[in-house]
Amino acid sequence: MVFRVRRMVTALALVSALADTAQAQTNKFHFGPRISYQFEAEAVGLGVQFSAPLANYLEFYPSVDYFFVDEGSSWSFNADLKYRLAAASVKWLYLGAGLNIAHFSPDNSDDSSTDTGLNLFAGAESLKGRVHPFGEFRFMTTSGSSAQIAVGLNFTLGSHK
Repeated sequence: MVFRVRRMVTALALVSALADTAQAQTNKFHFGPRISYQFEAEAVGLGVQFSAPLANYLEFYPSVDYFFVDEGSSWSFNADLKYRLAAASVKWLYLGAGLNIAHFSPDNSDDSSTDTGLNLFAGAESLKGRVHPFGEFRFMTTSGSSAQIAVGLNFTLGSHK
């Protein structure tokens, strides 16, 4: 487990370094895959996210992750708002908050649970070109508190100028 966490932290550091000279493109829609690690469940997850511009520097940012747990199934859905810092030197940095819905269903049992809570997150994303690598740290209050890191790619949808 420690080895996987170190890999994710290393990937987040690399994304931050790549994002250093980013140019803001928050007026475009983005969609892409992600890989996550949920610390409380000690589980790796695969997911997708979508980003839709709402206002200057503000985006609607829903995402879903499916986690590979030892027994049963687990997924989470996030409906978030993402705000890119407006300062020219840190447009690659974003902060956000929103709603988290987490579901867990044990194997061979009807005792599944679905909980709702809040998200707080921060991330770094390169905004150069059509493909934007990113990394983020997320804190969730769903059924207690837990943390998650994710890395992935965002692909610009539509024309790119």
